[in-house]
Amino acid sequence: MRKILIVDDDQKTRTLLKAYLEKNQYEVRLSHNGESFQAEFNRHVDELSLVILDVMLPDTDGFALCKLVRRRSNVPIIMLTASSDETDRVVGLELGADDYIGKPYSPRELLARIKAIHRRTGMENAANRFYRFAGFTLDTRERTVTDSQGQLVQLTGLDFQLLRYFVERPGDILDRNALCEETRGRDAGPLDRALDVQISRLRLRLNDAGKQPLLIKTVRGAGYVFSAEVSASHA
Repeated sequence: MRKILIVDDDQKTRTLLKAYLEKNQYEVRLSHNGESFQAEFNRHVDELSLVILDVMLPDTDGFALCKLVRRRSNVPIIMLTASSDETDRVVGLELGADDYIGKPYSPRELLARIKAIHRRTGMENAANRFYRFAGFTLDTRERTVTDSQGQLVQLTGLDFQLLRYFVERPGDILDRNALCEETRGRDAGPLDRALDVQISRLRLRLNDAGKQPLLIKTVRGAGYVFSAEVSASHA
């Protein structure tokens, strides 16, 4: 599992990010100031896939920590800044940061930036290959799904893409726009029923097409949620 170290002095933000990223299959370590960050960094430096640095901290700043990290590691760095001044962003990038995000930001935006960096650095290839749920196994490398008997489940490319999106986010309520954007590259229109048809077809393939589906549940007025227990692994 990819390990991320986050330093931010706001406890609410730290807690929110930890919960959100762990749901998306990341291991998260937290620090609240420069001193605790250095201790965590020294302890896990060889295991980290990403570092997220808040610029404003009570005992130092993110720039100093960025320099510290770069003296010892090439691990990717994302800077968080509340300043609208372009100078902060330029300084961070010149010190070796890979990306920056202005506050306020959404966890979804941060996740997208994390995934983009991991893709660029090859870390996405080290992500979990297998997702197992309700007797099924999804193989991200072979792009296949097998049932408990080892038989292939016949899925279209879009079906597989949708199912992978679900199993990577178990328990998250996913709105229609996010699901449509993931599978078809655009938001859902008010009369667009293609997503509902696709989900119905996916439920049928997973033997989950009864009146009360157990795997992909509808959340009225909000979207859908993948409610099965999911385990992920490299092998």
